[in-house]
Amino acid sequence: MDIRPIKTEKDYEQALERLEIIFDASPKTKEGDEAEILSLLIENYENKYYPIEAPDPIDAIKIRMEEMNIKQKDLVGVIGGKSRVSEILNKKKKLTVDMIRKLEKMLHLSASNLVNNYQLMK
Repeated sequence: MDIRPIKTEKDYEQALERLEIIFDASPKTKEGDEAEILSLLIENYENKYYPIEAPDPIDAIKIRMEEMNIKQKDLVGVIGGKSRVSEILNKKKKLTVDMIRKLEKMLHLSASNLVNNYQLMK
């Protein structure tokens, strides 16, 4: 087991190649331990050099709606009437605190994600 920090893109590629080889190693074996450590090193490198930004609140709502098979009409009454739901999902109007609270419960989204700023469409 030759594990060292991932400092360059070449180190990263080599770590990925090695992890692919030992990915299915049994835990509590040398290769299993190596796979676990490599995974952590790779994750650390990716978080630093390939960060994934959270979607804006409206995109997060749409993603969760798709995951939960919820239609736009299902939000009527939760965040307002049919036109209000359309305005919100089309980024014509901003979410209110009351809407955020209701969406947090209905969609199981963190309010901290829903309060992030986003651009309205003109």
